[in-house]
Amino acid sequence: MPARLGILLSGGGSTYANLEAAIADGRLAAEIAVVVSSRADAGGLAIAAAHGRPAMVASDAAAVTAALHAHRAQWVAMCGWMRYWDPPADFAGRVVNIHPSLLPRFGGKGMYGAHVHRAVLAAGSACSGCTVHLVSGDYDSGQIVAQSEVPVLPGDTVEALQARVQAAERELFPKALAGLLAGG
Repeated sequence: MPARLGILLSGGGSTYANLEAAIADGRLAAEIAVVVSSRADAGGLAIAAAHGRPAMVASDAAAVTAALHAHRAQWVAMCGWMRYWDPPADFAGRVVNIHPSLLPRFGGKGMYGAHVHRAVLAAGSACSGCTVHLVSGDYDSGQIVAQSEVPVLPGDTVEALQARVQAAERELFPKALAGLLAGG
């Protein structure tokens, strides 16, 4: 029986849509138990509706946890979740996030999306990438599960680097999540 996966999102839902595609084509053995958004206008809610998934808006930690419990989620994937949520003990080791840098570099509060890529370019880094990690306590501080390196090219813009990192994320997140759900 596939693992029941709760999705937390705050925006357009491209990371979530990528997981739906991985489930549909057999790369990820999971079923979406519930999609929880921190914003009522998040595009990810329309994706959930198109797939017939239960979805709701919850802006505080207690409501998020209650939604996950009510829908019997076994694992949680953060897919662009922009609120602080420290997983309760019963979800310890079962909440996964993807971050657009090679952690521990360029992580922490306020480091998301274009902010990360801008910081990578400003630091003159030769490479960037993405990191799948377990979520616990502080921002971007959980155990690293997998990473994928992306070169920083001469003349890169924030948008160009972001596009390459997002391509790496689309490959890495379902693969790493599949490994976790399979126990490896």
